[in-house]
Amino acid sequence: MTLTIDLVSDFVCPWCYLGKTHLDRALEDLRASHPSLPVQVNWLPFFLDAKLPAGGMPYAAYMEAKFGGPQAVEAANARLLEAAADGGPRFAFERIKVRPNTLKAHRLCYRAQRLGARPEHLKAFTDSVFAAYFEHGRDIGDNAVLAELAEAAGGARRADILEYLESDEDSAAVLRMAQGIAQQGIGAVPFFILARQLGVSGAQSPAVLGAAILQALGEGGRA
Repeated sequence: MTLTIDLVSDFVCPWCYLGKTHLDRALEDLRASHPSLPVQVNWLPFFLDAKLPAGGMPYAAYMEAKFGGPQAVEAANARLLEAAADGGPRFAFERIKVRPNTLKAHRLCYRAQRLGARPEHLKAFTDSVFAAYFEHGRDIGDNAVLAELAEAAGGARRADILEYLESDEDSAAVLRMAQGIAQQGIGAVPFFILARQLGVSGAQSPAVLGAAILQALGEGGRA
């Protein structure tokens, strides 16, 4: 059997980046006891703010409006830095200048999966998008940035990606998918659907995710 993990997330969600890191660690532990178990991670779109303009917004102003001022933003960032201290991402919020619209990044994930991209290429791309934004402050709503990341991840040519991003191909499909996910009652991310049967909400620890995976496989107690 293949273990399927549907990961609902948004690329501007720091807790999603942390949750993805925790999932990777949980899967590393799983492979130690299940070395021959195939794992398929499917990326499903979620928009923290679907109303953002295509070009994004200035990051500091957006975050202060969202959280209610600079002190509230600093407190939220401090909680994330504390949560990520044990082997998590190296967040560099001070480098971020733009809060981007993530439709294009989600479209690239959708396209890759539609075309049957190799799992390692999809993982490399999604990891690089999170890192580009949260660790290096790059604008992941920019066509050139996304095309560079997609090509570096493997399995895609920069010229093809640029042509795709300059079109509206798959936009409607991605938006419909995100709407369908919301209609299922998923209103916060990250959200993990394990083996198409068990849902886990939030950036849970590797241990919690690992226990949930074993439960979904019918090998553990309740997570």
